[in-house]
Amino acid sequence: MGSHCLKSIPVPHLDMPPFTDGALSNRDFLRSVFLSMLRARILENKLSSLYKAGKIFGGVYLGRGQEAVSATLGTALIQGTDIFAPLIRDQAGRTAFGEPLLDCTRTYLGSVQGPMRGRDGNIHRGRPKSGIPVMISHLGSQVSVVAGMLFARRLQGRLAGCVGATCVGDGATSTGAFHEGINLAAVEKLPLVLIVANNQFAYSTPNHRQFACADLVERARGYGIGGFAVDGTDLLACASVITEAIRRARQGLGPQMVVARLLRLSGHGEHDDAFYVPKEVCDDHYGRDCLDVAMRQLVENGIATPEEIHVWQDQIAEEVQRAVAQAQQETPPDPYNEDWTALATRFPLLVRQSATPPVCP
Repeated sequence: MGSHCLKSIPVPHLDMPPFTDGALSNRDFLRSVFLSMLRARILENKLSSLYKAGKIFGGVYLGRGQEAVSATLGTALIQGTDIFAPLIRDQAGRTAFGEPLLDCTRTYLGSVQGPMRGRDGNIHRGRPKSGIPVMISHLGSQVSVVAGMLFARRLQGRLAGCVGATCVGDGATSTGAFHEGINLAAVEKLPLVLIVANNQFAYSTPNHRQFACADLVERARGYGIGGFAVDGTDLLACASVITEAIRRARQGLGPQMVVARLLRLSGHGEHDDAFYVPKEVCDDHYGRDCLDVAMRQLVENGIATPEEIHVWQDQIAEEVQRAVAQAQQETPPDPYNEDWTALATRFPLLVRQSATPPVCP
């Protein structure tokens, strides 16, 4: 084709510079994020033990290694105003956004008093009235859900000042639902914040078998939205970049995508030993534990003392134990007395009653 051949267009560097100075100035925010990280880790360690002891039916999926990203997102969103659609590794974000520990323990242990009344999968829980839609397992679907909720609020005249956010894994970026949802949000300039936790493996499929671009953040340019990359193991970096993305979305600058680079520090679920992850990947920079990094950052910057952190650990361990004990004492659903409505909130079906029954032709 000679000189007429198409040449690749260079993709601009989309990494956000770390605003660590600004992050450090908000000490209360960082303490709150860290507490949510710690609470999620202690809770999920307990869930893992219960699963291995045969106390939990179904799967257990841990957010170990993703807590800095998830907790920052949940903390930066405004409860009662924003929408947060968590995925399977977002316990830290759920906690930060106000989900009670009992919602989690009751769901995993099958209590009829849980948000899903003990009738659904362990992670398919939510509180739609509180801005947490029920999680959908199908990859990428939450993007469409949040985009639809934001668009509905626009039609209702209630979108001003609102942000909708969700967090997906790298594997979800290869699905049609992801593309359709983000494309809609981009065209309509919806205030969507999309966090892509690139944990390097979609179950067992490594990045180089998932996508050909150098980095997933390059896709933001194609959608015409803001795109930022961040070290997902670094709390200060996450606090800087994710809060900036939320600020831009809230100010009307359209969807913002943040790709957080990290490593899933467990298998896909507790049934998976992650034998396919090479040792050199575990030992590299992104294989470090974000909780250890956050602890060190807080202590080194005078935001918390080691003594405070030890006290928090003990207090949270007691909270988790109480939540587990209460859920274990509660009864499972009774199929003979359950009305099987779709949600625990018992949304009624509005059926128009006719004075005379319709006549079939």
